[in-house]
Amino acid sequence: MANTNLYTHLAVRDEPAIGQPASRKLPGTHHPLAIPMIGGLFLLTHLLGIVLFPRRADVISISFQVTAPLLAALVCFLRRREGYAQGWCALALALIFWSAGLSINILELVDLPNPEPGPSISVLLAVLYGVPILFMVASPAAEALSVRIVDAALALALGVLFFIHSFTFSSTGASNSSDVLNILAGFDAENLLIVLFATTRFASSRDQREREFFGALAVYALLYFLAAGYMNHAQHDTPYGGLTDLLIDVPFLLLMAKAAHADLGFRLNYGLSVRQERFVLAASPLMLPAMLLTVSAIVFRANPAWAIAGVAMATLGSGFRNVLTHMHNLEERDRLEQLAQIDTLTALPNRRCFDNRFRIEWSRAWRSKTALAVLMLDIDHFKMLNDGLGHAEGDRCLRAVADALGSCATRASDLVARYGGEEFVAILPSASPEQAMQFAELLGQTVHSLNLPFRPYIPAVLNLRLRRNRSSFGQCKASLQFPRLQTIGLVSFRARDTPPSPVAASMRTANAD
Repeated sequence: MANTNLYTHLAVRDEPAIGQPASRKLPGTHHPLAIPMIGGLFLLTHLLGIVLFPRRADVISISFQVTAPLLAALVCFLRRREGYAQGWCALALALIFWSAGLSINILELVDLPNPEPGPSISVLLAVLYGVPILFMVASPAAEALSVRIVDAALALALGVLFFIHSFTFSSTGASNSSDVLNILAGFDAENLLIVLFATTRFASSRDQREREFFGALAVYALLYFLAAGYMNHAQHDTPYGGLTDLLIDVPFLLLMAKAAHADLGFRLNYGLSVRQERFVLAASPLMLPAMLLTVSAIVFRANPAWAIAGVAMATLGSGFRNVLTHMHNLEERDRLEQLAQIDTLTALPNRRCFDNRFRIEWSRAWRSKTALAVLMLDIDHFKMLNDGLGHAEGDRCLRAVADALGSCATRASDLVARYGGEEFVAILPSASPEQAMQFAELLGQTVHSLNLPFRPYIPAVLNLRLRRNRSSFGQCKASLQFPRLQTIGLVSFRARDTPPSPVAASMRTANAD
């Protein structure tokens, strides 16, 4: 009997996580027993076809074996609309490859010309069946696209190497029992690895949709591993058309039922700790290189050149993947660091960014004996605005003022940040009192030109107090009509003989007389 290599997928019923929508049944499967009844009817029809038409039992049986994975592929493809589409589509593609590989055997049974040169097409399709499944279990969906392309290349290389291994023995007719065992052992090992990898990914998944997929994959994989192992070893010489052929239908029908959310009366709610989950996700990329090295070792005796190529592909592919992952992590770290320095409402630098920058500029001013100016800005009666017009209008006011203030910082060394609430702050390194005063005037005029439409209109006074060391060297007042900008206090510091603490420095806003 031709080899019936099937990859297993474990169908598991899991309760929806808190805050996630419950699983929806596919159209036409609202009755909890709809899909199980269809599966039972399929098996019954298969059985009746074998019993009632014994002369053509081989064609009838293999036709049902080709149809079962196609039905499962259809349901998996429909399931993609409910989440984790890439997994369900990859599984549907794998089932189509499997069905196509087995359908070639029908040509021999009905005495039609077989287009394949020997068993090569059947073996190739059987190998292609495993490529998308191996890719899904070994490549986390959260990885960057460039990293997943490398994973796909490794999965394809594994398929090519496995095809070389299988075709080497099948092309000779596989009359030697040791050759047959070599082929079957390769299929058994691959099926078993898929069971283990899918079960591990299921146990380590927190996302409900991903967990449902790997649960279905693991159950299917386990059942197929058992069914294919029995058929390949115990029924290897049995022709098509026997009652044991019904075993091949079972994994596909069960997968179809789980993909359609049918309640089969069992559930599996096992999970790992957070640390274990992270370990599984971090170790998942090692699956493909490890399998590639294993198959390379198996192939080495018959095809040393291909084995060496497999080892090189596993080594270089894994190394290149690590490089891409590290680059992506560095980019993500830089992006997060940048986000941590930005106020989400106003898009200005936030208090954390100001504190870090102030410490740097304070130390630089002390070392270089230069001035440092700091302006504190506050929107007057902002609480009244929030209470009267609502927080949405208050947020709009903050964004408008922040945009206006940020546009005034034209020097690369200047910084305008949101200090907290309705307060803003500006740092002017190496700014003279006159320059600081001009910048304060510019800030007030820019905000005044906004003509923000809400009321009340509050006249504001711009107070400026300049301090150098501990003696006051100037005070200037300007009566300006600024809506919502009440006070701008400027403090200019020069370095002392010993650097004072920036936290202890006075940045007080002067009150209007």
